[in-house]
Amino acid sequence: MPIRTTFFALMAAALPWFAAPAGLHAAPATTAGQVTVTGEVIDSWCYLTEIMYPLGTAHHQCAVWCAAGGVPVGILAEDGTVYILLSFEGSGRSVSDPALIDLQTHRVTVEGRAFARDGMTYLVADRLVEDRGIVNLTHDEYGIQPFGE
Repeated sequence: MPIRTTFFALMAAALPWFAAPAGLHAAPATTAGQVTVTGEVIDSWCYLTEIMYPLGTAHHQCAVWCAAGGVPVGILAEDGTVYILLSFEGSGRSVSDPALIDLQTHRVTVEGRAFARDGMTYLVADRLVEDRGIVNLTHDEYGIQPFGE
């Protein structure tokens, strides 16, 4: 299936999650308070769609392009939780932040504030505690993944 068709099919399937019927209100956001999160910086599009192997060195260049293009960046934590980054180290930019582009596929530890709403977990990352670089050497197993077809 071509990428464009796949994209529109996924968006149509996801639309009910984003557009609540009139008269219904989502539960208010809850906060988990201050958290320390360790995990891999990911681009949410490839992780969600599994359009290509979405982790580590096999996916690094694609993740950079996705982040630069405005795809929301997240952190896949060690416990499997995906945190969508709302801001990073006080930046007013939530996407296409050059600091986040430089961190794609890196294993990081950040401190910040977590929020949850309707099954989604968000993170305001106030401080980068540690950047271990790319430690998930998936290219050994999967090769470098091509971008699109």
